[in-house]
Amino acid sequence: MQVSAALAPIVDLIFPPRCPLCGEGLIGQDGLCAGCWNELAIPGEPACSLCQRPFPDGVIAGSICAPCLARAPDHDGIAAGTLYNPASRRLILAFKRGRRIALAPLMARLMMARLPAIDPDWLVVPVPLHRRRLWARGFNQSALLAREISRTRGAGLAVDALTRRKATPTLGGLGRKARARALSGAIAANPRAAGRLRGASVLLVDEVLTSGATSAACVSVLKRAGAKKVVIACFARVLDEALPNT
Repeated sequence: MQVSAALAPIVDLIFPPRCPLCGEGLIGQDGLCAGCWNELAIPGEPACSLCQRPFPDGVIAGSICAPCLARAPDHDGIAAGTLYNPASRRLILAFKRGRRIALAPLMARLMMARLPAIDPDWLVVPVPLHRRRLWARGFNQSALLAREISRTRGAGLAVDALTRRKATPTLGGLGRKARARALSGAIAANPRAAGRLRGASVLLVDEVLTSGATSAACVSVLKRAGAKKVVIACFARVLDEALPNT
């Protein structure tokens, strides 16, 4: 049920809004209490010019990180709203497993703060779920974030541009190589979206970027389908050094 702007202060007085992470009462409408905001790790500059991995202070602008020097990425940039830490993990779990889908606007807002300028010619595409996982969960969390970004930025939305044609095991706990093996052949372009993808600048949306295996599979499929540019947007990014190389 929607509450009118005139009634919102009265509703907030009777039922004061609370922080979704700690339950503390909120002053204002920023979505989190001051303490939980301070716990989130927001990436900034300097950062890698290819993948936006944060650098220590003092690194020259325009520098490239070691992983990108070792192998140039197929994507055209990564925009992460936060770096993965206990606070961002709690938000993700509340959103995805706790089914608190009302967190989508807050999470998308943090992502959009790090996005490059996009216009209506861009196409926002979520990372797909396999149909069995979608039926079990009831929603695709990446699609909810993609809808918020598309609506706010006025860009096109193609929720079904990618499909997950085979179920993959839960990737949590797997190393980089194991994730890549699990995702081999799992992602495909939807033939019905071929015309929209050809020549498009695509914003690929996921809630977490961990090893990059899922996004790499999606980027590869999108570029084979004719996308000219693919930028990845995620709510939280796990830096490579946190993952086993197995």
